[in-house]
Amino acid sequence: AAPGWLQRVAEGGEQGAMEAFLARARHIVLARVDNDRSPHGLEVSVEEPEAELLQAASEAAAAFEALRRGAHVVACDLGFDELHRVRATVAAMAEVEEIGPDVVLETANGDATRLPFADDSFDRVIASEVMEHIHDDDAALTELTRVLRPGGTIATTVPAARPERICWKISSDYHAPAAVGGHVRIYGRHKLRDRMAAAGLVVDGDHRSHALHSPYWWLRCAVGPNRPIEGNRLVRIYHRFLTWDIVKAPRTTRTLDRILNPVLGKSLVVYATKPAQATHPTADPDRELVHVPA
Repeated sequence: AAPGWLQRVAEGGEQGAMEAFLARARHIVLARVDNDRSPHGLEVSVEEPEAELLQAASEAAAAFEALRRGAHVVACDLGFDELHRVRATVAAMAEVEEIGPDVVLETANGDATRLPFADDSFDRVIASEVMEHIHDDDAALTELTRVLRPGGTIATTVPAARPERICWKISSDYHAPAAVGGHVRIYGRHKLRDRMAAAGLVVDGDHRSHALHSPYWWLRCAVGPNRPIEGNRLVRIYHRFLTWDIVKAPRTTRTLDRILNPVLGKSLVVYATKPAQATHPTADPDRELVHVPA
């Protein structure tokens, strides 16, 4: 990825919301999911050079950007192959001096419904494109809340309901059970907010993003979501356009995206806070836990 593309893709008010979300955070847990087909997600930047992140799955672009800014990253994934891929990418970043010699990457094999981290370990949690893949999403939210410190904040992003329903109607290959490990549910705005509240969080707000990505996925579903991108001319052209837009972030498309987001935004992002006096289930005493330094 081009240096800085992650923070450039976020536009206007959404950029400000994420910057405020990350401000003064020392420890951050970053949760993403294995979904190689998805060009969209939650783009973040890390302002604190000693911020520590957990990446609880394989789509690691935000973690790579955090490393580039000097963060300490803990990558956690169910797949060992993905953890090896993360390490290989970080090694390549070090080779071209995109990251400094003092940057630390740690990897751990783990499950979002049984995170291998002690209670109250992180100041921030980012769960990006995770919940729609997990059958027991309540357990995953409970775990993400457990590792978040009282007073900490979580941002959860999922595919927005309207664009997602269209994808499901166009092609059954887009989602589970045909797509192994694919989307198992569609979240409405209130459903996600209610489930986060049920996990013990206080919901602070939400917004939609990535409107220009919705037509791309409708097109992918129409021609077959499992077909190679290069196998269809229209898909290939649209994919190149999105790549150009992510890297260049021209004002014209940023403005158009912002105007269309309330209707076509591909992603829904919900922010919430863990109460200062929160109580939550503790980790299984038989589980081996990693304790994050204060």
